[in-house]
Amino acid sequence: MADPKGFMTTPRQDWPRRPVEERVRDWNEVYVPGALLPIINQQADRCMDCGIPFCHDACPLGNLIPEWNDLVSRDDWRAASDRLHATNNFPEFTGRLCPAPCEAGCVLAINQPAVTIKNVECAIADRAWEEGFAPPSPPERLSGRTVAVIGSGPTGLAAAQQLTRAGHTVAVYEKDDRLGGLMRYGIPEFKMEKHHLERRLEQMRAEGTKFRTSTAVGRDIGAAELRSRYDAVVIATGATAWRELPVPGRELAGVHQAMEYLPLANRVCEGDLEVSPLSAAGKHVVIVGGGDTGADCLGTAVREGAASVTQLDIYAQPGAGRDEDAEPWPTYPKIYRLSAAHEEARDLRTAPAADADARLFAASTLHFTGDAQGHVRWLNLVEVDAQRRPVSGTERTLPADLVLLALGFSGPDREDGLIDQLGLELEPRGTITRDAEFATNVPGVFAAGDAARGQSLIVWAIAEGRAVAAAVDRHLTGSSELPAPIGPYDRPMVV
Repeated sequence: MADPKGFMTTPRQDWPRRPVEERVRDWNEVYVPGALLPIINQQADRCMDCGIPFCHDACPLGNLIPEWNDLVSRDDWRAASDRLHATNNFPEFTGRLCPAPCEAGCVLAINQPAVTIKNVECAIADRAWEEGFAPPSPPERLSGRTVAVIGSGPTGLAAAQQLTRAGHTVAVYEKDDRLGGLMRYGIPEFKMEKHHLERRLEQMRAEGTKFRTSTAVGRDIGAAELRSRYDAVVIATGATAWRELPVPGRELAGVHQAMEYLPLANRVCEGDLEVSPLSAAGKHVVIVGGGDTGADCLGTAVREGAASVTQLDIYAQPGAGRDEDAEPWPTYPKIYRLSAAHEEARDLRTAPAADADARLFAASTLHFTGDAQGHVRWLNLVEVDAQRRPVSGTERTLPADLVLLALGFSGPDREDGLIDQLGLELEPRGTITRDAEFATNVPGVFAAGDAARGQSLIVWAIAEGRAVAAAVDRHLTGSSELPAPIGPYDRPMVV
């Protein structure tokens, strides 16, 4: 550690965000450009070099966090980049999109604000690209083995890059017209500008990975036919089967799933559309669901010029600090967090009836009410107790011209026919069954990421991609030197 007293003398300082009034008028990332590097050395100095770094266990990738913190504090950016990329294929993604369970596991977080691990990671990744520390790494020789990866989200891309670098010939199949999965069409531009994604894809192309877009396996090409072409297949399609809200009025026009809404807004940013067909402009918007996808809808609706935006969360409002009895360190605690989108909604007062920022906590939807033309106009809700039981006498209504359902995902979508054509076995919850080697019941077919694990974080998705790549490499060659940071049955640290 460069400064043994850094954690005592230096307060935590996060990457500053641009003023709300400025950033809601564009789709650029919310942070002040260039404002991270001047503060990051001292922030890295706050790392305690503790004897047992629990941040390693909190991060499924096993990132070498104390090592690259020390290197950043000493201005050795090349070595820091080497350490970071040794465990993470895409730190520029996780540095922007991961909720940082590593910070919850930081030893300093026992009684002080944690080290800004996520900001340090992002600074290293961006500096690596600026200085050329992340060149393509094509294999020295080819193995003669072929692998198809279905899905180009973080799991599929991580698996493809690892297998390509191991010498296998890899083709990634993506059903959408552009690569990236939810990172492309689910994550708004203000959270991650897509040039970060394009840059990494160009690196992968230079390494030899092949990409096939606008190709839905099971529909545009038969799943059995694809299996016959390759020595192994990795299914990394994600958990795209969204959860429904079976309440009266769900059939009304204007009630949509979040993943019907967000991709259209992203296509506007891509230049495909001038205006989204589901634009929130001038509308009263209610978002049902208190998670990250709901927050993405919130920030998007604000930028589109909604008349009002309210987000419903069925859980009670959490406290500002960790409940040591219910969620002791180093688990990831459920605390009140103010995302950039919630900060914008609070400052702009988009939801005057909300409990905090734009959120109504402990609120459950009863039904929707429409007009004579069959379009939604009101959302009827009720307060609930800790067991989610309605509280008598708390019913009320919210104006709602556009309702967005952000209730999470249950497993892979079966509409394309991939699962049924291959005859894959499923778990009771709808995810793909696999063994300890990530293998499905179909020989040579492996499953990884949200399609098999269930809805999870981007850092777990990348870890799954790296781990399944090692399993496929062993299947093809009998052994593997590729790292496998997690097993298929590993889970986050929870109570």
